[in-house]
Amino acid sequence: QVQLVESGGGLVQPGGSLRLSCAASGRTFSTYAMGWFRQAPGKERESVAAISRGGATKYYADSVKGRFTISRDNAKNTVDLQMNSLKPEDTAVYYCAADTRTLGLRIKIRDYDVWGAGTQVTVSS
Repeated sequence: QVQLVESGGGLVQPGGSLRLSCAASGRTFSTYAMGWFRQAPGKERESVAAISRGGATKYYADSVKGRFTISRDNAKNTVDLQMNSLKPEDTAVYYCAADTRTLGLRIKIRDYDVWGAGTQVTVSS
């Protein structure tokens, strides 16, 4: 069973940048689509970005398009989320997740079956 561990969260000022990383265990990382999700206090978890198994297809929520970039390195079993031009409304716990059950790229929370514990991102001056 794959396990996911996020890192890279922290406190950053508005307009700043952070890079989140998710390390996956197991030998079959390249067969999973991967996604980043976030949950702000008092709000439901939402999809932020997703990337196909080979990395050719990517999805971004409208709220982060042009500011966030998802990437993966199948040789290192990692998926990253580069976050630029951060806003206070980006404050949330960010989760990495894997879809181990299908071959395509899906973006809904229910499509992902393996989750990391999350990392806190706080954007504040």
